[in-house]
Amino acid sequence: MKKDLGVLQAVYPMPVLMVAAYDKNEKVNVMNAAWGQICDEDKIILFIGKGKKTYLNIAETGAFTVSLADEKHMDAADFFGMASGNKIDDKFERTGYHAVKSDKVNAPVIEEFPVAMECELLEFLHSDYVDGVVGKIVNVKADENVLAQGGKTVDPEKLRALTFDTFGSGYYVSGEKVGKAWNAGAALLKK
Repeated sequence: MKKDLGVLQAVYPMPVLMVAAYDKNEKVNVMNAAWGQICDEDKIILFIGKGKKTYLNIAETGAFTVSLADEKHMDAADFFGMASGNKIDDKFERTGYHAVKSDKVNAPVIEEFPVAMECELLEFLHSDYVDGVVGKIVNVKADENVLAQGGKTVDPEKLRALTFDTFGSGYYVSGEKVGKAWNAGAALLKK
């Protein structure tokens, strides 16, 4: 029997996305955004409030990167979610992390995070209930040590990406393969 829990953010797992953008002076800001998702083959949507420093930076520059946080960098990823770039001017610098300018878009690539999507701003979505940033993914960069054999895609077991637990505010690591997509349910198609 199921028990009523009331209104909860009951989607698990949530991604731990590091969204980075420059301001008009090319100062780096990074935020931790769990509310984001791929929304087409080459598009991503991030649900970021209008007043966030990263949102303001994206509006100024028209570009951003989205990196996947991993277990090895959990402390900085969590800090990027706790600290506001509107209140802490040296937010990025405090971590000791390094950024290089993307060669595809006007945005920083954070070197410590192993996978980064380089994105151009397509549009801002605004309604009474949600604010969104939609970007076109123009390229993905990945550290060689997280690539699958053959080097053409990322290996989730090597990546050890963080996921966010909305129920208990915990971080977990993803990576264990338990089945093959578009195959695990194939037998049910034959019924």
